[in-house]
Amino acid sequence: MSILKVTRTRLNNGRYEGVISDVPEGIRPGVAARFRDKSIEDLSISPAGDGTWRLTFDVPLSAIGDGVQTITIVEANTGDVLDSLAIIAGDTADETIQAELALLREELDLLKRAFRRHCVETA
Repeated sequence: MSILKVTRTRLNNGRYEGVISDVPEGIRPGVAARFRDKSIEDLSISPAGDGTWRLTFDVPLSAIGDGVQTITIVEANTGDVLDSLAIIAGDTADETIQAELALLREELDLLKRAFRRHCVETA
């Protein structure tokens, strides 16, 4: 289990920006970003002060396309996932969002029935 924590601060113009915290003093964090089991080469880690480090990299153009693409930020030594970024685009995006919405509606209906049954049983 990793002790490092990565917090995404923003994704702007195809550039991921985050903060690495919980880094032991005097140690440079070993973090990598991976897409399709390949490391993203332009990853930059720089001190931000207060024991935190700034993490930035450009999202590869190959990660932008139809379907769901996932970039993971991992601890270099252990491979523990610290953060992930999902990019959903193309025709699949509409289908994925509609499927998620249908699932949420089903779960809401299930909760409503359970709540109503609970109210009847306790009344």
